[in-house]
Amino acid sequence: MEKFTLINKAKSRIKIFESFEDSSKNSFMINAILISYGCVFKRPSKPVMKGSRVESIEEARNEYKKLLEEGWEKTYRFNSYFKKNGY
Repeated sequence: MEKFTLINKAKSRIKIFESFEDSSKNSFMINAILISYGCVFKRPSKPVMKGSRVESIEEARNEYKKLLEEGWEKTYRFNSYFKKNGY
């Protein structure tokens, strides 16, 4: 699964949706999505990531759909930053 990055209308907040790969052997969350979130302070600068959480695929789809309905847009602007940082 590729990463999906959404940015809000004000261009000040982002959320990244990507598949969650758990390395522990005792994992009971097999199909999950990692949602990372952060802030954009200046347009040409790197976003500041504030945190992340793991959700079921269904919950992540619902959140993604809700954000799109609120006016968030898909963006590729920050992809170069996330390749370097592991986000």
